[in-house]
Amino acid sequence: MYRATQRRKLYNATDAPVTRYLIRISVDRYPGNPERSNRLYREHPLTWEEINLQARCGNDPMRWKVQHDRDAFKEVWLLFENEYGRFPLYPGESTWIEYSYTVGDDKWGNWFQRAVRLPTKRLSVRLDFPAELDPVVWGMETTMTAEAFPFRTAISQDERDGRRVFSWSTENPPLHARYRLEWKFRARSEEKDAGPVTTTASETMRSLGVVQEGDPILRQVARPFDLPVEAEDARRVVAELHSAMERVANAHVFVKGMGIAAPQIGIDRAAAIVRFPTGEIITLLNPRVIEESDETDEKYEGCLSFFDVRGMVPRPLAIQVEHQDIDGQRRITIFERGDARLVAHEIDHLEGKLYTDRMRPGVKPIPVSEYRGTGQTWQY
Repeated sequence: MYRATQRRKLYNATDAPVTRYLIRISVDRYPGNPERSNRLYREHPLTWEEINLQARCGNDPMRWKVQHDRDAFKEVWLLFENEYGRFPLYPGESTWIEYSYTVGDDKWGNWFQRAVRLPTKRLSVRLDFPAELDPVVWGMETTMTAEAFPFRTAISQDERDGRRVFSWSTENPPLHARYRLEWKFRARSEEKDAGPVTTTASETMRSLGVVQEGDPILRQVARPFDLPVEAEDARRVVAELHSAMERVANAHVFVKGMGIAAPQIGIDRAAAIVRFPTGEIITLLNPRVIEESDETDEKYEGCLSFFDVRGMVPRPLAIQVEHQDIDGQRRITIFERGDARLVAHEIDHLEGKLYTDRMRPGVKPIPVSEYRGTGQTWQY
């Protein structure tokens, strides 16, 4: 069992009393395999009885009210009240709240993530495991504009009384940053052998959580975001895209750049990220091509959703794309040559299309073993 305890020091910087505080409980047993996770939680949803949520404000117990109740995701309002009365947090005041909940390791998954949604002075995390499991811990940070990268400071480790404790903290974390700690129990032989045996590139991508050709979601038009109303939903999707891109990039070298769209990780929303050969990453929310050049060229493309083949695809050499920022602002960006090809490929995914739909009649994809462009940059 995992028992998660969160302690937050809240300061009311508004001009009105604070009477409630929203918290989230989200679990994912198989973060690299959304289909397997979804099936698990459909059959064995997370229940309030097993969570056993308890909350306090200082020494006072807090009532709570359910906002969202899904199989693997809960949102709860912690109320500044109990059976003895109300205790709002008034302007200029601060207080500590603490809440705890329990989840079995059959539903938890070996990771823990905190998203910085409010201005924060200090964030600290402490993981306490039995030493006999021989745990190892690492951490990654992601933002809306940058690729995932390791924590800037090391995670400390201490062992005593049969426990191995890992601690990490950061000062003044930026808004919307996400800090994800992951761990593995090296003493568990079943986890050492849990990874699927992969023999092809497509099977590797499947094992990393990439939806494969034949799944209906790849042929659906992705649902647009209502921005900025759904800004937090968009941030969650983009964070998942960055995590997936990191997994895929560790398994294959993409000299020509790469991209991944939300439907490819089982999420029916209009979001994609593209990493260009320079290393720059762009986030595309609700993108659509509004103009394209008459001049075209034809080059081989690959797709993470059927990575065993490469196909010769004609595309315009320049495109204009309208897309939105997280705050709902619309902008138009021009992409050219290889960058245009990468972006157009991902927008196709959001429109339910694959690159094979754009190949000339009679032209078929070739096995990756016959492709001679691996490791080479775009040539123009």
